[in-house]
Amino acid sequence: MAEAHNYIKKSEAGNAEALGFIGKFTKTKVKESAEIRKKIGDLQLIQLGDSHIVKIIDILPESSEELSKILSNVTLGEDDAKKIIDIVSEFK
Repeated sequence: MAEAHNYIKKSEAGNAEALGFIGKFTKTKVKESAEIRKKIGDLQLIQLGDSHIVKIIDILPESSEELSKILSNVTLGEDDAKKIIDIVSEFK
């Protein structure tokens, strides 16, 4: 969402209504989102696709239970889930 907010803001037809809506739900800045994406990508978890990482960034889960709800179709080991939660907690 942070990236979408940034794209709309930079576009010539930047829509104030869309910016306001996205801004209500954005929890991170673009730079932070990119950092989280890189750190989670560096874990090289085969089960996680880009769409999963985007969901994690948008919601910023605080526990393994929240993470498992976000990734309902992905099974992560306890260690992998903890690594993701630790990364997310750095940006809260």
